[in-house]
Parts: sequence; C-alpha cells; structure tokens
Amino acid sequence: MSQSTTEVREAITVAIEKFMAAYNQGDAAGLVALYTEKGQLLPTSSDFITGRPAIQKFWQARMNPGVNSVKLESVEIEAHEETAIEVGVYSVQGQENQVLDRGKYIAIWKLENGQWKLHRDMMNSSLPQQ
Repeated sequence: MSQSTTEVREAITVAIEKFMAAYNQGDAAGLVALYTEKGQLLPTSSDFITGRPAIQKFWQARMNPGVNSVKLESVEIEAHEETAIEVGVYSVQGQENQVLDRGKYIAIWKLENGQWKLHRDMMNSSLPQQ
C-alpha cells in the first residue's frame, strides 16, 4: 500500500529534523544512518561521494566547533510511490549566529526497509565564490 503525499511529507519532515539534530550534535554516525545503503552525496566542488562510510567521512570533516547550527527548510516534497523528491534551502550558522553558508538542495528520498532515507543528496551554496 502506498503512502499518501501527506504521510510522505510528514515522514521526511521527521527525518530532516533528525538530520539537523545529528549534525548540530556532531553525530556523523547518526546523520549517515539517514542515508540508504547505496546513498550518494553530490556536494559543490566535489566528485560523487558514494556509500555510508564515505558520506560519514565527508560530514565528519565538516562538523567543527565553529559551526553552531545547520537549518534545513523544505520548499517542496513530491512523492512518487517509493521515491520522493525534495527541494529545499539550507543555512549554516557559526558563533553569534554569523551565516557561514546558505544555499539550496535537491534530495531524492527512497523508502528502504519501511523508512524514508536520503538516496541522492545534492547541495550548492548561494553565496558568491571568493
């Protein structure tokens, strides 16, 4: 039985909250658990990062004491049976709420073992390159 668009949106919203909490707590293992086994990350200025071990290494390298919080905001979630497409915006704040980065992302979510997981995750900054 397929889930309604509302059910998919709610499940993905919960997963996004978990993503932000894990990142903000420096929990790269908790964060990577939100990706499928064959997940891929497509960050700016990088090749494909494939599989949970590589994704965990990527996120761990970006978790540092200068980053106080990451905020993700879904703009659109479109459900297609066992796949969903999310478009959103992100921001990264440092000390005294200084914006370190802000940008947009597209995520392809996949239903894996009854849970919505990130399968393809692509982001890029909206700030001018320096």
